[in-house]
Amino acid sequence: METSLRYGYGKDSRALRIHAKEKIRIDSNTFFQVHGELDTQLGQPSSLSALIRHFYPDLSATLGVGVRYDKRDRLRYTVSAKKTFPVTVDGLLNFKIKGGCDVDKEFKERKSRGAAEFSWSIFNFQKDQDVRLRLGYEIFEQVPYLQIRENNWTFNTDYKGRWNVRFDL
Repeated sequence: METSLRYGYGKDSRALRIHAKEKIRIDSNTFFQVHGELDTQLGQPSSLSALIRHFYPDLSATLGVGVRYDKRDRLRYTVSAKKTFPVTVDGLLNFKIKGGCDVDKEFKERKSRGAAEFSWSIFNFQKDQDVRLRLGYEIFEQVPYLQIRENNWTFNTDYKGRWNVRFDL
């Protein structure tokens, strides 16, 4: 199980959240994935989700379908996809396009998301320190964003002033 501590400023709660994710392999390219998040300020779950994800290795793409529940939007059905294009031969610099759509349980309200980003992985930036930089643009919100990841720490920010930090346990 993957667990992390998360804190952010923006539309998310300004409380420390404990996040957990488990992936259960169904076959070599498909897995069942569950997420859960506990808001420590409220002392209750802030989101839960269950997805089936399939990886298409020949296309460097993934497709996910599932359900999500959170304290703001209640129950929603979700579909997401991601496609990676290597920019360099070694695969350390990539261009990614990703998108998704959530709909409410009556299929009336829809929330779409999509982004294009460059991702650059730098192994052994310093001794025993790996770094990943992501620079992207969220299409529906029309906002650029940046992610800096160093081993277990991740910092995300965007042009609207939102930010969050994550520590993987």
